[in-house]
Amino acid sequence: MEDKENILLDVQNLKQYFGKNDFRAVDDVSFYVKKGEVFGLVGESGCGKTTTGRSIIKLYNITGGNIYFKGKRIGAGLRDYTDAIATAKAQMKDATDEEKKKLSLTISEQKRLLKSAKYDNKMCDKDYLKETGEHLITKIQMIFQDPVSSLDPRMTVREIIAEGLRIQGIKDEDEISQVVSTMLETVGLVPEYADRYPHEFSGGQRQRIGIARAIVMKPELIVADEPISALDVSIQAQVINLLNDLRKKMGLSILFIAHNLSVVKYFSDRIAVMYFGKIVEMATSEELFAHPLHPYTKSLLSAVPVPDPEFEKMRERVSYNPGLDHDYRTETPTMREVSKEHYVSCNTAEFNAYVAQLQEEK
Repeated sequence: MEDKENILLDVQNLKQYFGKNDFRAVDDVSFYVKKGEVFGLVGESGCGKTTTGRSIIKLYNITGGNIYFKGKRIGAGLRDYTDAIATAKAQMKDATDEEKKKLSLTISEQKRLLKSAKYDNKMCDKDYLKETGEHLITKIQMIFQDPVSSLDPRMTVREIIAEGLRIQGIKDEDEISQVVSTMLETVGLVPEYADRYPHEFSGGQRQRIGIARAIVMKPELIVADEPISALDVSIQAQVINLLNDLRKKMGLSILFIAHNLSVVKYFSDRIAVMYFGKIVEMATSEELFAHPLHPYTKSLLSAVPVPDPEFEKMRERVSYNPGLDHDYRTETPTMREVSKEHYVSCNTAEFNAYVAQLQEEK
């Protein structure tokens, strides 16, 4: 783990369940994003990438785990505490006097933790505002996948970009107009577009408006949820280059959610591979592409197209079947550091095999 002072976002054991049957969209996910880096989160559609991003910006009340931003807990799951209290109360019925004393202490401790979690969920932003004079949550902004549905068609570009400023209490119309014009120029658009509506723009231009809306709040972390997947290939590189320029100019950290591994390799410093709500492998971009270890990572990489007709003719897809590729009947997998900053979800037998594989390859 990096020095805590260098970590901007720290996600610990994040769980996000939905519905009465507790569908596990995100199940025990942990990672961190360092200041100034791009952290890529990849995986197939439905694996939980977007849910992870939306949980971080507090669009969902998380089920379990903790989310820390700038050292402050901005999200805390309550389920673990309530479950522990319910379990302890159920055990009290058949417990001995000595056991009841221990269970009572457990219940008291879990209630204390539950109270603390509820307080942080509600008051983290207000407390930070009192300490620094700034809002904490506005330091995280999101760029959404669909540039069409994420912009209100009834609002002008000026109103869309300025909405965050108005919420923060800025009322000077001249100041707002100046900031909006500056933001439009920053993302490669002209100030004259401010009085137009979203339907008057192309997909790439709409996404630039979405980026302007995000950076107008001067964030420190951008959650980019597949920001180029809905765009033409010719426009995708322009948007990626824009994000790269903004990252350097504004000192941004970016959580880049995508399924296009070619783009992620080019843009990200570190990459986490997600499958079925869990992270199965995490490493630097160079390390992950040079030495993939988890069978699912190998399967994903085998699907990346290469602009070489001769190579494409010979390319073989690697299939991934969890039931055949793993034997977890006696030991369940955990995230283990196979080499420096290279983590893989595996049991002891797989861990030893991965270490041996890396030694052979290096």
